[in-house]
Amino acid sequence: MTIKEKMYGTVAVISLKGNLVGEPDTDNLRDKIYSLIQEGFSRVVIDMKGVRWISSSGLGTLIAALTSVRNKSGDLRLANITDKVESLFAITQLVKVFKTYETVDRAVASFK
Repeated sequence: MTIKEKMYGTVAVISLKGNLVGEPDTDNLRDKIYSLIQEGFSRVVIDMKGVRWISSSGLGTLIAALTSVRNKSGDLRLANITDKVESLFAITQLVKVFKTYETVDRAVASFK
């Protein structure tokens, strides 16, 4: 999995490409989120456009990231969720936990 980072003012956007199914990918994503929090970023968007599949471990990592960001008085949004991943979010009821957006621009704009 590749992880790319881009800043939009005070919002950090993390773009993922590949499958989020376990180590080392989940560790790398967790480390990226924690480093952003340490740098003072509490508004994070994860661009899921390139994610084909997520395992339970990957879901746990996303939930942990959401909790960590919210503990710093911030929030985390998801953008560009694929149909396959969206169905998994519906089955697990995570659609009620995460704020999702059709595009990165809309997710970033939602912080204003």
